[in-house]
Amino acid sequence: MSFFMKSSSRSVHEERRWSAELPTTQSDLCMSLTVWRKSLVMSCNGFTVINSDGNVVYRVETYIGQRPKELVLMDGIGNSILTMRRNKNLRLLDTWFIYGGEIGAHCISTKRSEKQPIFYVKKCINILHNNPNVLAYVYRGRSSDEKYVYMIEGSYSHRSCKVVNEAKKVVAEIKRKDAIIGGVSFGVEVFMLIVEAGFDPGLAMALVLLLDQMFS
Repeated sequence: MSFFMKSSSRSVHEERRWSAELPTTQSDLCMSLTVWRKSLVMSCNGFTVINSDGNVVYRVETYIGQRPKELVLMDGIGNSILTMRRNKNLRLLDTWFIYGGEIGAHCISTKRSEKQPIFYVKKCINILHNNPNVLAYVYRGRSSDEKYVYMIEGSYSHRSCKVVNEAKKVVAEIKRKDAIIGGVSFGVEVFMLIVEAGFDPGLAMALVLLLDQMFS
């Protein structure tokens, strides 16, 4: 994969209070990221995400053979940006909490002082839904009691998905990477993540990770 990747550099994330909405100075351009479904660490599964300059901006690493209960999205130099934790309620299959930064073992308890999730993502069960194109819903906080803030539709297996907000505006999109280098197609292991201006690319990548858990 070295044909489109340079060494790790600074993350697209500077230190700031986490938000899905980026400051104007960071959100004036659409961002195109190449997602490689492979870890740079030999003993791990994961993802490597590369920007248009060829720099690694996101990494995910999980041990081979495990069905992870937790995923940590890191920047290119290994700083934790978002943590995704599977809901322990077995009745709620494929539901995940998204936390800002990294969460430790102290957050496993049910004490009121625990770190609160910023988003809750729930897989859509098509037999219970009249729109078969919907893959998942994203809610603020830790439950689906209120209306969703984002909806994901399309087909992850075909790498063709859109994330839309409440106004049905597309804020991020997963697309096949059609280019062929040396007669070898990228297939579904390498694809594009297009993030529209004003939407946080870290959250967009977190949603990619959860789709991969739900539909792979």
